[in-house]
Amino acid sequence: MVADKINKIKKWIKENKFEFWSIAAVVAVSLFLRLFRISSYMTFLGDEGRDALVWLRMTHGKFTLIGPTTSIGNMYLGPLYYYLMLPFYILLGTVGPSVGVALFAGTTTFLLWLFGRQWFSEKVGLLSAFLYAISPVAIILSRSSWNPNVMPFFALLTIWGVWQFWQKSRYWWLFLVGITLSFAVQSHYLGLLLAGGVFIFWIIKFIGLFKTKNLPAGRQGKDLPRFLLMSGLCVLVFVSLTILPLVWFDLRHNFINYQSFYKFFSERQTTVNLKPYKAIPQVWPLWQNLVTRLLTGKDEKAGLWIALVFALGTVTLTASVLRKEKNKKNPALVLTVVFLLTGLLGMGLYKQHIYDHYFGFLFPVIFLLAGIILEKVWLLYKVGKIVSILLFIFLVTLSVVESPLKYSPNNQMNRTAVVDKKIIDESMGKPFNLGMIAKQNYDAGYRYFLEKWGKKAVDIDAQKIKETITEQLFVVCEDKECQPLGHPQAEIANFGWSKISDQWEFPWGTKLFKLIRF
Repeated sequence: MVADKINKIKKWIKENKFEFWSIAAVVAVSLFLRLFRISSYMTFLGDEGRDALVWLRMTHGKFTLIGPTTSIGNMYLGPLYYYLMLPFYILLGTVGPSVGVALFAGTTTFLLWLFGRQWFSEKVGLLSAFLYAISPVAIILSRSSWNPNVMPFFALLTIWGVWQFWQKSRYWWLFLVGITLSFAVQSHYLGLLLAGGVFIFWIIKFIGLFKTKNLPAGRQGKDLPRFLLMSGLCVLVFVSLTILPLVWFDLRHNFINYQSFYKFFSERQTTVNLKPYKAIPQVWPLWQNLVTRLLTGKDEKAGLWIALVFALGTVTLTASVLRKEKNKKNPALVLTVVFLLTGLLGMGLYKQHIYDHYFGFLFPVIFLLAGIILEKVWLLYKVGKIVSILLFIFLVTLSVVESPLKYSPNNQMNRTAVVDKKIIDESMGKPFNLGMIAKQNYDAGYRYFLEKWGKKAVDIDAQKIKETITEQLFVVCEDKECQPLGHPQAEIANFGWSKISDQWEFPWGTKLFKLIRF
């Protein structure tokens, strides 16, 4: 069976050489833009250091039941991201998970082509994949190790799984949807908004299965039990992967995650609005932001006009499909639009600032719609072809002009390592504490390399001051102005009365202070 599939692929490549080499080039561009000097461009701040510490300790046998904490609400995500990236860490070290994220992005590029060509056409697949490959925001969010950065991959697989059980009656895909949806949710809780689209098409399929006259002979009366069985397995695997680890953790830690969830939703005046109609006015601003950030290189004026054109195009195309009996013309467009609308409506209930990575579960949808509209414009006679080409060139130009590769690398990982080497040298082999002064960072990145190199900083325990305070405290300062003496940061304040023994400044502006006790 495997041999037959390989032969089919070889045959397809032979018959479609242009398309094969086109998508190969697009994937190559996608990977290059994400992997080029990745150790220098990758983000390595507190969150990345925290995750690296988890992987380091996992290699020493200390596994985890929880994932990273959310930026709002201090809720824990599930641990799947850590286990997903652990092999990359084992193989490639600190840079490994960032390489892993980049490879997932490259695979997402390929899947956008594959699914786009099966749902719509070869042109749509190639256009969608290429625009995703060169999108500056998509590049930045897929060349660093961070849990939200793998969401587009699992969101796309979730939508594909819905297509399989909805249109193809391949009910075993429901089981896989439970897995992919769990991964999406554990990359960021906004992944839960995918569940709205999944549920809508589940209901449509469930109702449709009662119309047995539409089923092939031999399957009448059999599909509904299979569908319900796989639906149950979908829920079971989702709960097992997403909720059970957190429940187990809460049972051992006084239900701290449950309390965070309860506080998040009970104090929703500053976080979420549970009145659905309140989300409607937010749909257009969210749509404009989505288009601007992903398709126009964050050019606000261009984003406004492209958002308007694409919105009119999407409404027109959807209306034409809905006028056809039973959506036979192109149900894939309905699938795409439903996931877009449920996502935007769900995000409209969120009251906080919307960051780029929050849109991760909608990345596949916006690029597919871009490919669809460009192709439909192309089909509008000769004028349409000219407009489509100009529009495509315009979008490509906006992305290329803002390519993140035009900026110098941040070298955050290497700089963190250099500071840690200095700390180790100046500690003279004696125990030391570590503090940090920074408005936009915390010390997990610095603690990571120290622990990796066997020179772990001693954490000051307020309950065991005498046992955990050493004779020296190193303070890393990333702010322009620093005064470590008397600073309220916990590690510095708990160190007690001290004086500055020495200080150093690195070429990129970071300062290091050595404090000793009186």
